[in-house]
Amino acid sequence: MKKMMQFAAACAAVVVFASVPVVQGQVGAGLIDPNVATEAQLTSLPHLTAAIVKDLLAKRPLGSVVELNTFLTGHGLTAQQTGELYEKAFIHVNLNTGTPEEILLIPRAGKRMVREFAEYRPWKTWPQFDKEISKYVGQPETDRLKQYVFIPVNLNTATDEDIMSIPGAGKRMVREFKEYRPWKTKEQFEKEIGKYVNAREVARLWRYVVIN
Repeated sequence: MKKMMQFAAACAAVVVFASVPVVQGQVGAGLIDPNVATEAQLTSLPHLTAAIVKDLLAKRPLGSVVELNTFLTGHGLTAQQTGELYEKAFIHVNLNTGTPEEILLIPRAGKRMVREFAEYRPWKTWPQFDKEISKYVGQPETDRLKQYVFIPVNLNTATDEDIMSIPGAGKRMVREFKEYRPWKTKEQFEKEIGKYVNAREVARLWRYVVIN
């Protein structure tokens, strides 16, 4: 009887564990990220002159799309011009921490998405995003919005695909992210990844990850 009870308890534990959702996370695809784009890609974008591109290359990585917007308006771009640019290029917004100021820079997102993005936090998967946001705007518009956002990548469970979705990560970061598991602190991340890239790049990559 005792062995049967122990076996039943073990099975129950397995069921509970299996029912806990694994948070992975990915970055929306389809837009150029100004922080990792080539000079040629940046020059091809609307309203970016050679002088603006040169200054952007010197200043990047920028910490958020709000910083990008401040940079562009400081170079004389109007709201209409930045809006046209953001149809092609954008610095992704973290679905779980993005501010209203960031979300409102997403073309045609508006105050409604400020409300809806916040309401369903924490976001864990793209299917969750599809289900909740498509209630209000339909799947085609949900797919468009998905290009502008990301769900942080779990450093300890992320797949190769999850890591590769981070702009500019590449196969090297797939290898390094997995090599130092289990990750426990931001300081550990800064120390280990800082062996391969400079502090500004470490900070940029940190935006896209989470340690659970």
